[in-house]
Amino acid sequence: MRLEAITWDRLGDLLAERLLELKPADGSPWPRIAFDGAPAARPGDLARRVSEALRIRGRSSLVVGTEGFLRPASVRLEYGHRDLESYYSGWYDTNALWREVFGPLEAGGDGRVLPDLWDPAADRATRSPYVQLPPRGVLLLHGPFLLRHWFPFDLSVHVLLSPGALRRRTPEAEHWTLPAFERYEQETGPAGTADVLVRADDPRHPAWSG
Repeated sequence: MRLEAITWDRLGDLLAERLLELKPADGSPWPRIAFDGAPAARPGDLARRVSEALRIRGRSSLVVGTEGFLRPASVRLEYGHRDLESYYSGWYDTNALWREVFGPLEAGGDGRVLPDLWDPAADRATRSPYVQLPPRGVLLLHGPFLLRHWFPFDLSVHVLLSPGALRRRTPEAEHWTLPAFERYEQETGPAGTADVLVRADDPRHPAWSG
């Protein structure tokens, strides 16, 4: 796949312009966008950049991170703090994401989204209020492993790091998670599955598929 150099600001603007014209295929009035990538790739930074570009253009959006939907520690760490299978398949509460984020944004939904559910640092519910996303408001969901689920995204963006860059930019204490991203690449192939690919090996000089 051919990638073109771009700045982060320009990338945010171009993605926002694309989203202004995006109409969900299922008739929902709320476009749902994935910003997929390992934590070291910082897909949330791009999601927030796009959100700001949408705001300037008069379009509402809501940025939601899957880290706000981690399971309680008693469930997440049941098999130890470094259990790879749990990290890959069980750390994130996908049922809660379906119920609290995607369900309200289906055609006929009420648009009331819960932006987060669980504070992993305090290991307790966040008790955040629901957010009313107006019609044509855009959901910008970011986190790892998003494309291995059947979430109803209308556009997906994958922020890619090469294996070397991923290792360099992942804190050493979290290197045990790296095989999970190798597995994700083998099983899901996010670089080929996503609608938009952003390569961020050098965080100062991204490139994208256009």
